[in-house]
Amino acid sequence: MAVVRKIACRVERVTDHGEHVYTVELRPSALVPRFKPGQFLHLALDEYVPGGFWPDSRVFSIASPPLQRDRLEITYAVKGAFTSRMERELSEGCEVWLKLPYGEFVVDASRDAVLFAGGTGVTAFTAFLQSLVAKTAPRVLLFYGARTPELFIYGRLAEACAREVPSLTCKLVAEASAGVLDVDSAWPAIERLDAPLFYLSGPSEMLAGLTRQLRGRGVPEGNIRTDAWE
Repeated sequence: MAVVRKIACRVERVTDHGEHVYTVELRPSALVPRFKPGQFLHLALDEYVPGGFWPDSRVFSIASPPLQRDRLEITYAVKGAFTSRMERELSEGCEVWLKLPYGEFVVDASRDAVLFAGGTGVTAFTAFLQSLVAKTAPRVLLFYGARTPELFIYGRLAEACAREVPSLTCKLVAEASAGVLDVDSAWPAIERLDAPLFYLSGPSEMLAGLTRQLRGRGVPEGNIRTDAWE
């Protein structure tokens, strides 16, 4: 189990994707501890004094791959007071504090898998996608939903990974084009897999709906893993 560390980071870039969705690239002051794809970090905007109390913080999936230990990336949507403050205060050159790694939402790379991602929930899977190796990867289906085509922030990354790893298939579903993440429409592709595990990441309403649909298809509860966020 990785040892949790507290690290100061400099903000290298903030990318505004529109509709109050942002990607933040961070340069840590030291190499980050080794982490597994799917794990998350705590981000604090206020200064942390070593030995003192940890400031108010929020959790974000680590979108960058584990081998890239001198750089971290997160993507967030503004939802509430803390992320509103992030929108106002984060800019190139400012400092934040992180503690990491945390979490057990880790895709089992030895099993076929179905990934359902809604919006910025896809960040729970991006490190996993980038870690896949063509010769050893299981069969993986990614169903990635966003409100508009412009908000497929990691769409190109997912499609690039699929070109490198033939056993990975990606489907992008835009709500603006009357699309919706739906188990029934995905089922023909899912049926071709061998007893897959299901990983769901996104808004709680989406997770609840997909879980009901999967259970209705006879998927055992133990084969459904969720990473709820707000």
